[in-house]
Amino acid sequence: MQNIAIAIHGGAGTITKNTLTTTQEIAFNAALKQAVEAGHRLLAKGGTALDAVELAVTILEDEPLFNAGRGSVFTKAGKHEMDAALMCGKTMAAGAVAGVRGIKNPIKLTRAILEKSDNVMLSGYGAEEFAREHAIEFAPESYFYDAYRYQQWCEVRDTNLFLMDHTEQREQKFGTVGAVAVDSAGNVAAATSTGGMTNKNFNRIGDTPIIGAGTYANNATCAVSCTGHGEFFIRSVVAYDISCLIEYKGYTLQEACEEVVLNKLIKIGGEGGLIAVNPAGDIALTFNSEGMYRACKRNDEQTILGIYKN
Repeated sequence: MQNIAIAIHGGAGTITKNTLTTTQEIAFNAALKQAVEAGHRLLAKGGTALDAVELAVTILEDEPLFNAGRGSVFTKAGKHEMDAALMCGKTMAAGAVAGVRGIKNPIKLTRAILEKSDNVMLSGYGAEEFAREHAIEFAPESYFYDAYRYQQWCEVRDTNLFLMDHTEQREQKFGTVGAVAVDSAGNVAAATSTGGMTNKNFNRIGDTPIIGAGTYANNATCAVSCTGHGEFFIRSVVAYDISCLIEYKGYTLQEACEEVVLNKLIKIGGEGGLIAVNPAGDIALTFNSEGMYRACKRNDEQTILGIYKN
């Protein structure tokens, strides 16, 4: 019998029990549980891995707790620029967007690009025009306003500092959401979405929309979604590197994830984590930071939730 499995993440960083109140911890766990179980229910009904990861990420994009979609952080200009990517392991088709504004659910736009475009990645105004032509929903600026995010931005908007998400140490915040899944046909898929860095300038783009860096899926190996300091994940081509270790070196999923995240990334100063799944239904939730918002569910097993390292 083919195993079905799904894993999601909501960002990584210096997340400790000292950084979250009990109320916040409950809220994060509830949001993670809702997203992962919605995706799993779809898989259990025979839905595709691609549909499951899109659904899970859409739910996370709609939750202001996470730095994606509605919860996206403010840029240097006080706007919201979002990146996202989606990849199908069966066909290896992919769709990605970078620096889009006003898109309610960027992950839905990536699905339209994957299915209705000859391109893989669209950016900025062009991506937004493509969204209008394909009836992707937009939202007003007020939809993306969050008091906590605004306060984050106010603290640094007159400086050259940028902030990532989820930590006491403002230089080490990694805010992204993602999902990976394998369906009853043995097909894998990956999806990732982010609002980037608070106070980011020059239309900075991270690893999320770059196929092979922050997002990757291949039925021959695995599906991966990353969260961390994007520049390091881009330089290390993290998601594809894990796939290569499996395909060419014979690593298990867990071994490949640990080699890249706990060894190679650390050596160059890269912090963060990732989630991965293979066609057999094995799941890896690997990170080198103090914590990573994460959840997974396999077959009829109990849903697993996690925030802190232990």
